[in-house]
Amino acid sequence: MKNLVAYITTGFPSLDFTIDAALTLADAGVDTLELGMPFSDPVADGPVIEAANLKALQNGFKLEHLFEASTKIAPHIDTLWMGYFNPFYHKGMEHFIAQAQKSGVNGFIIPDLPLEEAKPYKPAIEAAGLSLIDFIAPTDTEARIQQIVTDAKKFIYLVAYAGITGAGKSEDLQPIISTIKRYSDTPVYVGFGVDQNTAKDKAVGVDGVIVGSAFVKVLLDESLSDTQKIKKISQIAKEIKEKINS
Repeated sequence: MKNLVAYITTGFPSLDFTIDAALTLADAGVDTLELGMPFSDPVADGPVIEAANLKALQNGFKLEHLFEASTKIAPHIDTLWMGYFNPFYHKGMEHFIAQAQKSGVNGFIIPDLPLEEAKPYKPAIEAAGLSLIDFIAPTDTEARIQQIVTDAKKFIYLVAYAGITGAGKSEDLQPIISTIKRYSDTPVYVGFGVDQNTAKDKAVGVDGVIVGSAFVKVLLDESLSDTQKIKKISQIAKEIKEKINS
């Protein structure tokens, strides 16, 4: 069974909505939830997630809201915090580790923290029973891939193409998937550009898919009520989960 990871932006359109959406996605078959930490300069994200980040910040998002929501979400679904390194640096990694343990969150996804810069933090993260997800890009060399995946935990995040999330580009990932699996037994999940239309093809050769923009687009649709948004993202999740396993 291939896994589905879903990203939503914490606090958008509201914190109560985030909690309801997360629990609904769990019921719809989502295996792991990425709770996005709104940030003013989300460099790896496209315009959809960037817009949701901005709106959450305008609505008054604070890190305490992430911690509060997580205590109600993490007991029901495997939960990771996805955020850029700036907040981790300013608040301190130990603070995030303590809050993750307190709320039941299982780890972090920090896309702008490369392997070399992550090394000082990984021992404390892993000693706390948490994971720091490693990224592989299509531009990485075989030597670089071996270096990154040797100690990878939980899953390896394979970026489907060079660029930003939601761009919908297409690349032949089979050679890089083969290379990763040559050096690691850790599950490989592919993200960037995965939606209802691309999920089946993107899932070939990997152990799961990561979907963000397809869900956040629904959150941004002002023609829908909150109830309609939750129903729609549930339908999307069920459709993608079925397609990647058919």
